[in-house]
Amino acid sequence: QVQLVESGGGLVQAGGSLRLSCAASGRTFSSYVMGWFRQAPGKEREFVATISGGGVRTYYADSVKGRFTISRDNAKNTVYLQMNSLKPEDTAVYYCAAASSTYYRRNDPNEYGYWGHGTQVTVSS
Repeated sequence: QVQLVESGGGLVQAGGSLRLSCAASGRTFSSYVMGWFRQAPGKEREFVATISGGGVRTYYADSVKGRFTISRDNAKNTVYLQMNSLKPEDTAVYYCAAASSTYYRRNDPNEYGYWGHGTQVTVSS
């Protein structure tokens, strides 16, 4: 069982930066692929980024590649999402998720068994 709690969301102007954190419970954090997803009002939840259990391999949606960076600190049971050059279209509730898997390129929300409650990110123009 894994419990996830996101933090770090807020209001930022276009071009600005935010860093999201997701703290996980449990003693087997490094065995989980971790992902970030987002959901804007009236839209389906969409993939943002994933990271392998050891933190070496990452995978990004084309819409955020080059602007967002996913990382993790297994000693702290935490995964991060550094978001730079933010755009109004990045506005959404951001969720972290955990998948019990060794395959890291998982961009389907249905492949993740554990979810946080989300943190709101709003980018003003």
